[in-house]
Amino acid sequence: MEQLRAKKGFIIDMDGVIYHGNRLLPGAKEFVEWLYREEKEFLFLTNSSRYTPKELQKKLEWMGLDVDQSHFYTSALATAAFISTQTPEATAYAVGEHGLQNALYDAGITVNEIHPDYVIIGEADNYCYDHIVKATKFVNDGARLIGTNYDLTGPVEGGIVPACRALMAPIELATGKQAYYVGPDDAYGTQDPWSAFRGCSHHRRSYGYRYCCGYRIRSGYGVGTVRGNSTGDDQGISV
Repeated sequence: MEQLRAKKGFIIDMDGVIYHGNRLLPGAKEFVEWLYREEKEFLFLTNSSRYTPKELQKKLEWMGLDVDQSHFYTSALATAAFISTQTPEATAYAVGEHGLQNALYDAGITVNEIHPDYVIIGEADNYCYDHIVKATKFVNDGARLIGTNYDLTGPVEGGIVPACRALMAPIELATGKQAYYVGPDDAYGTQDPWSAFRGCSHHRRSYGYRYCCGYRIRSGYGVGTVRGNSTGDDQGISV
């Protein structure tokens, strides 16, 4: 525990660590207060592409946690940063909520359905067969297939729901193409989790080049991690 307290900065998962659904988990408020009191650097990092940092800030505020917007980073932001470094002024067909759509817009990526450079799949409440048909066509026409994160399921109150990789599966099967997933895959070890995040100057400045936007972070670098999982299990925090 003393080794954890000595860390200069923390990368913190959200769902299953800070909250579960709309319920704050035990120890979360005390942990955040401790981070501020000890003047620790910290970043809330989420695989979800659904929400903007502002929405995540407001969600925590509603739960009684006052955290500045600059302390949040999402897989949508990471995806937009990755694509903007690969293809400046790229075009994309994007299936996802406003967290993804806003991130792409802010990165200068044009979302359209006219010969897009990329097909991007994130979490989407309105996901439907028409999305699969369009995505399949664009990929077969040469668009590169990108997933915001590698999660097969995500936790919600009462269980789990299909996440990005589950929504991506029919497109991969229909096209015979394997998507590149921006969100790290430390559970399966099939891709380099750092490669997607090298355009992120803000978090490179705050935490060091290799610490901030990937999840496979070793504690020996002076950065601690507080993580959850995708099973829907609740986890409290103690420091």
